[in-house]
Amino acid sequence: MRTFDIAIVGTGGIAAVHADAIQRLGGRARIVAVVDVEALRLEEFAARWGVPRRYAKLNAMLAGESPDVIHLCTPPWLHREQAIACLRRGHTVLCEKPPALSLAGLAAIEGAESAGRGRFATVFQHRFGGAARSLRRLVGDPRLGRPLTAVCNTLWLRTDEYFTVPWRGKWETEGGGPTMGHGIHQFDLLLSILGPWRQVVAVATRLARPTATEDLSCAIVTFDSGAVATVTNSLLSPRQTSYLRFDFEHATVELEHLYGYADSDWTVTPAPGHEEEVTAAWEAGLTGVSSGHAAQFTAVLDAIEAGAAPPVTITDTAATMKLIASIYASAFTGTSVARGQIGPGSPFYERMDGTGAPWPAGDRSTVGSRP
Repeated sequence: MRTFDIAIVGTGGIAAVHADAIQRLGGRARIVAVVDVEALRLEEFAARWGVPRRYAKLNAMLAGESPDVIHLCTPPWLHREQAIACLRRGHTVLCEKPPALSLAGLAAIEGAESAGRGRFATVFQHRFGGAARSLRRLVGDPRLGRPLTAVCNTLWLRTDEYFTVPWRGKWETEGGGPTMGHGIHQFDLLLSILGPWRQVVAVATRLARPTATEDLSCAIVTFDSGAVATVTNSLLSPRQTSYLRFDFEHATVELEHLYGYADSDWTVTPAPGHEEEVTAAWEAGLTGVSSGHAAQFTAVLDAIEAGAAPPVTITDTAATMKLIASIYASAFTGTSVARGQIGPGSPFYERMDGTGAPWPAGDRSTVGSRP
């Protein structure tokens, strides 16, 4: 069995999640190098996870190592340039969300990937649980019928203390609020199941947190199939939950969890008269595989071994990022936005806040105020 060599860039909390997931791959991968500018944190991470080689700079690691996959676990504003540097050397990159701060940034990464031998993938681990994979296959199955409506709620709580980390809550370094950095996982899963979206109308506001970005957004998304979904992204919700609901003609399929799910977190309710066929269709697809980084890492390594593009590809990532940009554009301009409307020349292509959010960018005294 091939053992893949992994390098991790960044040693914060999400890097530890990656390291733990790699160690749970049954010897299929090993961490051979780690990069961080903070020497103490670098040493502690390397000691904890048994990493043999440490680097203070990405370029030094790229000059000294030839890893099979480079995991970018750094803050969002660093992703673009780090990904491009890795891709230019022909490496496969697995990048934490969001992969870039804007559609322009994502296009630059795509250009670097197209120009060389490197491959780029984004971490969207909720796509890879067994139940989600099964539901994707069942969309269009006559036993469930057509998808009609859906709910996608990321209702989380992030207190003021959370935003004392300097890069959080700023358009220039985080790229956005819960729409960009928190709800992205749930509505990426939504899109992976319901397919291409057609139009969105949205609101976004800053009600309570001392940030430049929003702390709440709500959107109504219409899909090419005709299905309509509501999407709420909140950092203000004391009872935290991540909730998705899909109403088909013959069944309701629900998922409630927080940061990851198992088969047991899904509920299927057949419509009257469809109990037998819906139950059979659902139970036949369950594999016992939970969502999470290990599940996606397995899919990435499988793809590399097969000579295929590792998931989630930049094309699939772009669909999710374009919805984010369109939610902000709709919220800040007061208009509905169609898929494909935000392109080069639009301020929302260059920055998620376009020409600026419609609230003061200042301190706590301006929180909750409107222009």
